[in-house]
Amino acid sequence: MKTTFLENDYLRVGVKSLGAELCSLVKKDANREYLWQADPAFWNRHAPVLFPIVGRLPQDQYLHQGKTYTLPQHGFARDQEFALVEEQENRLVYELKATDETRKVYPFAFVLRIIYTLQAQTVEVTWQVRHAGEGEMLFSIGAHPAFNVPLLPGEAFEDYYLEFSQPELLSRYLLQEGTGLLNGETEPVLDNMAVLPLRYEHYEKDALVFKSFRSDRVTLKSDQNPHFVQMQFANFPYLGIWTKRVGAPFLCLEPWYGIAGSAGEPVELSEKEGMQSLGSGETFEAAYSITIG
Repeated sequence: MKTTFLENDYLRVGVKSLGAELCSLVKKDANREYLWQADPAFWNRHAPVLFPIVGRLPQDQYLHQGKTYTLPQHGFARDQEFALVEEQENRLVYELKATDETRKVYPFAFVLRIIYTLQAQTVEVTWQVRHAGEGEMLFSIGAHPAFNVPLLPGEAFEDYYLEFSQPELLSRYLLQEGTGLLNGETEPVLDNMAVLPLRYEHYEKDALVFKSFRSDRVTLKSDQNPHFVQMQFANFPYLGIWTKRVGAPFLCLEPWYGIAGSAGEPVELSEKEGMQSLGSGETFEAAYSITIG
């Protein structure tokens, strides 16, 4: 595993080859780290890329063309060594290709590229998924970056809030306790409001999972200081928001092209909600950005 850095006048960004995972996001004028530093006492990751599934499958299994396959929660890409195939002053391109080992759990000939581009106070993350085989390829992909909350000494998690770019009428899709699977129930969260205060009790039932939201960006901020984290994610169909437990000093903002499976028995991959489809030779592309101030 190797960490490679991008740097400009505003930011210093670190990316690990393991999982092509963003691992540092430092605002240089204050020498302040905005990204969670993977303290294993709470959660030992920074910003994993979720591929080829998002969330958990029933019994960690799915069916495809008469066979049963096993995949762990969020798939395998986050634990694979990526090749750094391009390095420029403001851009890194990482690549992961299907192998004999990945085909045992996911029988598709994929090429996954993760591209980091640094511009001023923003890092853009682009995913390119190419189907290099025959027939149809099914996949999901998602982001899972965690940010330090609070940012400054003497502050509390509850001093912060999320501001959506539009007022939202939102219900969360509830996850079954202990399994991380959708249980078919919902619970109201926002009633034509744009501000969601941070409260640990919101996460006692696991992540907040949203569908059918209108906003294309959300800003993590506090009235106690001028600093912020803004994520932009136009056209993403799902959004997760999560922290580990009471006292965990981080918050994950997670735009997804995919979602956890529903409680019950394993299903055909083609029947799972949120799966994306590619024909032979086709490429899927999506991007989100993180701006800090």
